Amino acid sequence: MLKKIKKALLSLAASGLLLTGISTWQAAPVAAATANYQQQDLNLDVKAAIAVDADSGQILYAKNATTPRQIASMTKLVTVYLTLQAIKQGKLSWTGTAKPTAAIAKISQNTEYSNVPLTSSHAYTIKELYRATLIESANGAAMTLAQAVSGDQVTFVKKMRKLLTSWGIKDAKIYNACGLTNGNLGSAAYPGVGKDVENEMSATDMAIVCQKLLKYFPEVLQTTSITSATFSSGSTQSQMTNWNWMLKGLSSYYSDLPVDGLKTGTTDKAGACFAGTVKKKGHRIITVVLGAKHANSQDPSRFVQTAKLMHYVYQNYTAVTLKKGSSISGANTVKVPEGKETSSKVVLDKTVTIWAKQGSKLQTSLSKTTVSAPVKKGSKVASYKFSATSGKLPSLSGKTVTAPAVATQDNQEANFFVRLWRSIFGSK
Repeated sequence: MLKKIKKALLSLAASGLLLTGISTWQAAPVAAATANYQQQDLNLDVKAAIAVDADSGQILYAKNATTPRQIASMTKLVTVYLTLQAIKQGKLSWTGTAKPTAAIAKISQNTEYSNVPLTSSHAYTIKELYRATLIESANGAAMTLAQAVSGDQVTFVKKMRKLLTSWGIKDAKIYNACGLTNGNLGSAAYPGVGKDVENEMSATDMAIVCQKLLKYFPEVLQTTSITSATFSSGSTQSQMTNWNWMLKGLSSYYSDLPVDGLKTGTTDKAGACFAGTVKKKGHRIITVVLGAKHANSQDPSRFVQTAKLMHYVYQNYTAVTLKKGSSISGANTVKVPEGKETSSKVVLDKTVTIWAKQGSKLQTSLSKTTVSAPVKKGSKVASYKFSATSGKLPSLSGKTVTAPAVATQDNQEANFFVRLWRSIFGSK
């Protein structure tokens, strides 16, 4: 009825009365998939790379970051995620056991690959296989976990693909749970594809995998940070040493970079790869480098380039943390034309960290400046959008970094006559 009355009153516009239009500003999505955020003074000697904030996914650096490339044993992070998910769902337990098939046992005995020796006659606990997968990057152990989760390798690969698709990763090519070239898997090879195929993802996709793993299973860092451990296989024992040489006590450790994960990967096609993470000054970042040099098994190039990237982020960005409940000046109210109060105060609904290049200033705006009544206390009425004077702040989601804006108080709808009065004479 109110709408009909408003239409009837439109003729009053000729006498100078105007209806105020609702103004809404909606930022266009940032095409993170097509952008490079390289700096001329940071010449990383890798095929592709990315650095992101572990929580928000804000992209801090990118080089060829959306081009799919071979990821080798970094594949195991997806295998580990699905293993931890199965444990959380009660489908597996740490003390439960699994026996490798004869084909998997044969692969695990091949000393050309990273492995712990497995035998098909021995049952290994899920915890043992999990640790071997992350510390020694054991291919046979990863494949045995896949078997425990899904019953066979092909079914597990389909599960991996479905998971990645659910995260918005659409161009990944996944053929096995460990990252080896398909032809190296013998009778366990993925059927119907060539022997030379390998798992592929972009640096951006790999960063999404790391972000999801750290978000839902942060306890993974308790294992990825272990430098060495012993693996028992029946009556024999073997020593495992973490391939992440940036851990404290290993050869590529940097005292100012307390790296605690995540996973390396190496094949002839992939080169040397590394998905790393470090928490410094209270802020965690994720870095991925693909295709670093790999002259020999002692070549530290991937870690040198990772350190260069990590140092760049911490030296050239300032991380600003806005806490949940904060009121942001200039973006702390929304208009509520039909409410008892014609505006409502809003605050941040979660703590968010924004990285801005040194010398630039952060800028904050609301996705909506006008909302409908009623407004409930604690309800999301808009989103805070962040940018900087140095440019937009893209994230892994493909959009600018945002955070929910919630109302601090209830604001009920005004009665009919008040709304009609405002429609005619304005809200003053």
